[in-house]
Amino acid sequence: MTHEYTAPGKLGDPAVQAAEIAEPGAVTIVVPTYNESANIRQLLHQITESVPSRLPCEVVFVDDSTDDTPEVIHEAAKDCPFPVTVLHREEPVGGLGGAVVEGMKAAGSDWIVVMDGDCQHPPSLVPELVATGERANAGLVVASRYIKGGSRAGLAGNYRVAVSRGATWLTKSLFPRKLRGISDPMSGFFAIRRSDITAQALKPLGYKILLELAVRSRPRQVTEVPFVFQDRFAGESKSSAQEGFRFLRHLIGLRTASPVARMVGFGLIGASGFLPNLVGLWALMAVGMHYVPAEILANQLGVAWNFVLIEHLLFRDRRGHRRWWDRVGRFALLANADLVLRIPLIALFVDRFGMGALSATALALVTTFVLRFVGTEALVYLPRRGRDSGTAARRAV
Repeated sequence: MTHEYTAPGKLGDPAVQAAEIAEPGAVTIVVPTYNESANIRQLLHQITESVPSRLPCEVVFVDDSTDDTPEVIHEAAKDCPFPVTVLHREEPVGGLGGAVVEGMKAAGSDWIVVMDGDCQHPPSLVPELVATGERANAGLVVASRYIKGGSRAGLAGNYRVAVSRGATWLTKSLFPRKLRGISDPMSGFFAIRRSDITAQALKPLGYKILLELAVRSRPRQVTEVPFVFQDRFAGESKSSAQEGFRFLRHLIGLRTASPVARMVGFGLIGASGFLPNLVGLWALMAVGMHYVPAEILANQLGVAWNFVLIEHLLFRDRRGHRRWWDRVGRFALLANADLVLRIPLIALFVDRFGMGALSATALALVTTFVLRFVGTEALVYLPRRGRDSGTAARRAV
């Protein structure tokens, strides 16, 4: 559930107060927050000092906090000469990226500027982001730390600098075409035209929403302006190992969005499943079990391994089409059904060609790969045509 509150600002527009929504401005500033109460007053003060005098605006906070951040925003907004809206989410779906998407949907302006709530992104740059986009007829303007005039000075410590560099290199290596012209894909500070956003195509996970936007619905024209990453005004960074893992999962999900890339990912996961499968086979044969029943039992280790990785890395956005027990059952049934083909193949390789049981098993797994991939996608993760499509149609209406 999302709770909404709008402060009209000290201009006190009666129409705005009556409608209880923000008056559309030239730019909507979307600020996702999580326990940033100590930074709110300073941030709104900086926006007041730098933006309204040059550019009409509204500010939309999308808040996932567990502290008093919403109350602080409400109080601080009374002194602002622009509308301030607070959308508090009781369930932080999609993390910070999901919060940004919610804010974009609520925006009432042609231009949307996304920035952090910790004062590390200077609001004084907001008018330049919008003006640059208008001059260049761009759909996306990225504030970059990595072009001339920019700096990552506000990154605290060598560890965060190294992580930022590594993440930037990795993302640009994985998406060289989609990220062409974007030197800082990890930036959380950018302006985008509302008409260039395809909200339905976005599936955010974690805090790198610019990467999501650039890969899934990149505007044709992109430009950049330099900015100096500031020191955090108060509080501590929300970066953590957990966020790092979510970022890697997100990267894999984006990279495997196409069928061909997903098949490659499926193959790599299947290859990694060789290890538990073959280890289990070796252990069972070592205690004297015949290779046929040993392979049937050892296959279950590979099935479990593959299912966990496929669920979390390849088909994360399709898990809602079926209940978990339905997916597990279908996946296990499909994975074991290929034994009907694989066991005769193994027997053929062993008895006819004199191969060892381990090498014959590996070759049989490769042989049945394409059938397993097509079956998994079609029978486990594609939405059901009947009830699901009917539900989707009713929701669209």
